[in-house]
Amino acid sequence: MVDQRLPLQPKPTRVALNIERSRHQKPIRFTASNLPPAVAFPGVKAWVVRELGAPESLRFEDLDPSAPAEGMVRVAVRAAAINYFDALMIAGTYQVKPELPFVPGSEVSGVVENAPPKSGFKVGDRVMALLDNGGLTRGGYGEIADAIPASVGHIPDEMPFEDGAAFTLIYQTGWFGLHRRANLQPGETLLVHAGAGGVGSAAIQLGKAAGATVIATAGSDEKVEVCRQLGADHAINYKTRDFAEEVKKLTDGRGADVIYDPVGGDVYDRSTKCIAFEGRIVIVGFTSGRIGQAATNHVLVKNYSVVGLHWGLYVKRAPQLVPIAVRALLDLYEAGKIKPHISERLPLAEAPRGLAMVAGGKSTGKVILTT
Repeated sequence: MVDQRLPLQPKPTRVALNIERSRHQKPIRFTASNLPPAVAFPGVKAWVVRELGAPESLRFEDLDPSAPAEGMVRVAVRAAAINYFDALMIAGTYQVKPELPFVPGSEVSGVVENAPPKSGFKVGDRVMALLDNGGLTRGGYGEIADAIPASVGHIPDEMPFEDGAAFTLIYQTGWFGLHRRANLQPGETLLVHAGAGGVGSAAIQLGKAAGATVIATAGSDEKVEVCRQLGADHAINYKTRDFAEEVKKLTDGRGADVIYDPVGGDVYDRSTKCIAFEGRIVIVGFTSGRIGQAATNHVLVKNYSVVGLHWGLYVKRAPQLVPIAVRALLDLYEAGKIKPHISERLPLAEAPRGLAMVAGGKSTGKVILTT
């Protein structure tokens, strides 16, 4: 997965709470009528990374956060997405390495509990947000999360919180990859690798919405069926069939106009065998663990393009394009043309199990934690 983090903000100042409770008592909860001044949500639960390691190294803790740092929007989390790169970050092998301790999880939805003036948000707004994992209140595997206003967006009243938590990363990655980088056109053929996964499932739906013929690959017959249910015109088990030969058969030898590749390695190598004249291979990530090497002589002889997609750079270098993508995607959602494929919904307390499922390739689409 590409770097999708936003710049870190200063850590909020913590306020110690002189609240005594027995270790046998449940965490104290406050209502609006008895909330102490300048303090919110004592005793909220969150999964904390205090040492790098496997999912089971996470600690489920009671946190006593202070009020959000100046300029931050505080969200009462209703749902949080588990992403593959969360496992890499927890293990310390991801390109972004938050300072310990931190709370993992970068994608949430929920209800605004506190917002700065002129932020565009008010208490009670239903929102989705991206987080930067800076400290103990800015990760998604918890009951609250603080985000910078630019990374928060309103969600439609008809969108469930689970869909809101699963929406931003996979669909914006797909929109920028297919439309901005590959210029996918109606009538073209799109090949989507790992079609049953998070980014792949979104790409299938976006390809169909754009009027393309979609061919998807997956690593099991069950996942192939998921690709078909998502709308793929053709689906191939790449472990039992040579997808490059199958794509050429399905396109009368022409090949795919656009190939969407979050896998890399051998999958990238075989993709170069079935790319069409003036085709575009979009490099989204390297979940195979091996980075494919482009043979530039082959690129020249076959006259195709290899383009990279670093979605996070649009946030930094061309932020004016992000609202355009958001509006287009919400229009497609409201029209019923795209909807996150959520294969598992787990309570927050089962985060390590969900993380192990995603990291081990045992899930399809998105796995969502609910609070």
